Amino acid sequence: MGVGGVDLAAVKREWVGRELETTSYEVLEASMLDWARACGETEPRFVDPSHPDFQAHPTFTSQFMHHPGLPEDFPKFSDRPGMDGGKSVELFRSLRAGERLEGTAAIADIYDKTGRSGSMYFVVHRTTFHDSAAEVVAVVDWRLVHPGEPA
Repeated sequence: MGVGGVDLAAVKREWVGRELETTSYEVLEASMLDWARACGETEPRFVDPSHPDFQAHPTFTSQFMHHPGLPEDFPKFSDRPGMDGGKSVELFRSLRAGERLEGTAAIADIYDKTGRSGSMYFVVHRTTFHDSAAEVVAVVDWRLVHPGEPA
């Protein structure tokens, strides 16, 4: 049993590894520039399309979000709302304007922790991005934090 009376082992068996959806994305020059500027980037290869090595910022794929983040039938850990626990990006090669990516979302992990504010469940929502040659170009892990029932 996990924290808050949820059978975490059963939830993990049912959900971890389950693919949720696949979505296509286009790497657009304007979006690359907007993202780099929003990140506060000043390096020319990320903010100057005339630069010989112009490419998307390394965190560019973290903006692509599948909706909804979790399926409607995903178990609720409590009636309290969850929150974004952060993202991590693993980039395997530079992305260039005009590329098309396929992003496949899946539940990568589910785990629990008990902290000062009580029990928490973490759901790792992973999107793996492939290029047109089916090569993995990036993996984005989004951690969703769900509070358990109050003690």
